[in-house]
Amino acid sequence: MIAAGFDRITVDPHQMNGQPCIRGMRLTVRRVVEAVSLYPDREEFFQEYPELKEEDVRQALEFAAASLEDVIDFRVG
Repeated sequence: MIAAGFDRITVDPHQMNGQPCIRGMRLTVRRVVEAVSLYPDREEFFQEYPELKEEDVRQALEFAAASLEDVIDFRVG
């Protein structure tokens, strides 16, 4: 199944425990977002993940942002 509005984000309950993935690969949106933070140099990032395209990364970041709650409670205790 393709996530609504995201043609490169797929969700399959039988793959990666149903986590959103990139184009049906066993590469989750979460992993892509984590990797982007670890490799601020996009050239180095794409050397590490040659199967990904720039649009995959863009949609992974957009999907992750859309999945966040707008309200964050910073109260302690």
